[in-house]
Amino acid sequence: MQAVKSEDNFPSESGGTIQVLDNSKVCCAHSWEEAYMRFETPEQEIEKFRRRLTQLGAEAWPKNSKIVELFCGRGNGLHALERLGFTCVEGADLSASLLNQYSGPADRYLCDCRRLPFDRNSKDVVIIQGGLHHLPILPGDLDETLSEVRRVLKSGGRLVVVEPWRTPFLMFVHFLCNARLARALSPKLDAFSGMRHYERRTYDQWLGQPVMILNLFRKHFTLDECSRRLGKLMLIGRPKR
Repeated sequence: MQAVKSEDNFPSESGGTIQVLDNSKVCCAHSWEEAYMRFETPEQEIEKFRRRLTQLGAEAWPKNSKIVELFCGRGNGLHALERLGFTCVEGADLSASLLNQYSGPADRYLCDCRRLPFDRNSKDVVIIQGGLHHLPILPGDLDETLSEVRRVLKSGGRLVVVEPWRTPFLMFVHFLCNARLARALSPKLDAFSGMRHYERRTYDQWLGQPVMILNLFRKHFTLDECSRRLGKLMLIGRPKR
């Protein structure tokens, strides 16, 4: 297993300044992670990410592309990229406990997405799958994050984003989350309901501002693809210079 790398002002078992969180935030984060790990097995998530990346055209990317996945969590997106044959893969997340669950060749960075530890024009692809809707302050945090992604991407590089989106399908899933019997019959739905509960403020904030969010993407990127279906925004953009 590769060691988790850390910026000096983020918590790390190997040193650095510890960022102190109040107990309620730590408890909430741990509860969300517990629900997240009940939602699907690692193998199920790897296969989901592999299919999704294939759908987004990843098989046509050069296998030596320098790829970083932000909000990579326990690293199943990294495993999916490795199974697709990519050899220069890195991950970044703010959760040390999730990063430490990954076992593979990719380097991982414990860092804030608003201040990435990568050089300008150094990456071919940046991937975000379900992380932006955790940002606490909109539009500010999203603007800073997209600005950082634009900075580290090479000219002609790709940003690939998959995030929840308010579609009729997602609204139906939310309706089922409020039905106790449906949650009792479906452990996956119950886990999703738990995740939604513990991230409710940022999740609802994200779903409630679609025009602002798309305008920020267009501020920083030229969009090659932008589709909204089955409760997901799927977007591919190239950095504006």
